[in-house]
Amino acid sequence: MDNPISFLNTSSTNFESQAIEVFKYQAENILIYKEYLERLKVQVSSIHRISDIPFLPISFFKTHRVFHPNKIEEIVFTSSGTTGVNTSKHLLSDTKIYEASFINAFESFFGKVSEYTILALLPSYLERDGSSLIYMCDKLINWSGQSESGFYLHNLDELSELLLDLERKNRKTILFGVSYALLDLVEKHSFQLKNTIVIETGGMKGQRKEMIKEEFYQVLKSGFGLDNIYSEYGMTELLSQAYSKGNGEYITPNWMQISIRDVNDPFCNLELGRSGGINIIDLANIDSCSFIATQDIGRINSNGTFSILGRFDDSDIRGCNLLVN
Repeated sequence: MDNPISFLNTSSTNFESQAIEVFKYQAENILIYKEYLERLKVQVSSIHRISDIPFLPISFFKTHRVFHPNKIEEIVFTSSGTTGVNTSKHLLSDTKIYEASFINAFESFFGKVSEYTILALLPSYLERDGSSLIYMCDKLINWSGQSESGFYLHNLDELSELLLDLERKNRKTILFGVSYALLDLVEKHSFQLKNTIVIETGGMKGQRKEMIKEEFYQVLKSGFGLDNIYSEYGMTELLSQAYSKGNGEYITPNWMQISIRDVNDPFCNLELGRSGGINIIDLANIDSCSFIATQDIGRINSNGTFSILGRFDDSDIRGCNLLVN
């Protein structure tokens, strides 16, 4: 497309027309998506509504090259995974597309990044290459312009001292943290934070036993002395993020939209309030695929937000094996 960041102009009134335009572009140019549509016997010219667009199973990012064949990748984001397990690969032709997406989403939710000290407690991500979350946080740290902004690995005492010092100075602070590392921090130190937003990015990464979300948030709220723990919903296969202010209800940027599919029929959309598989339209994914059927289970709430309820096991994925072999 002529303007790869045209997604920033998306609004509630033009989302459908923008999505249909992107669908037609990707149905012609993203070869694996084109083949998928052909296997489904979808007539691209007959698609006029979002509800008729087929979503590509997210597992294809592990098994196929989901990328425009005439573009050259500037960077490749990869998911975490154990040895011997295929990881997702998201190829990106221009990092400015990703940067435009995450900074505009961040600032629409929190305000100017320059108003904050940005801290990132992301040990499992820092210890591998190719993390899109590390890329995002690194840019936010630099763009904050604050000398105290930075990454933390296992130096929890140093991080604790800095958080307390920033509190004493009444400095607005955002702490991004992987779930298990935030638990490690509040088990070692206790806080009564008033100027800090804590954003969990999910994932015990095999470091701890998985916890019920309500219990997890209660431990963090008590440990940090906060009324709410924020959350970021993103993944390797997306160039956009949704955020929750602590009630488990996520808000998307204008160029991202969620729908819910029936767990037994991946091509059937469910009405408001019913739980099923999460489908995501991310119009920032211009050179890969904007229409992704995730392995997350959720629902859309009456106020337009969405909630994450769990994940499918691989054995629960139905109707998504047309191109697996």
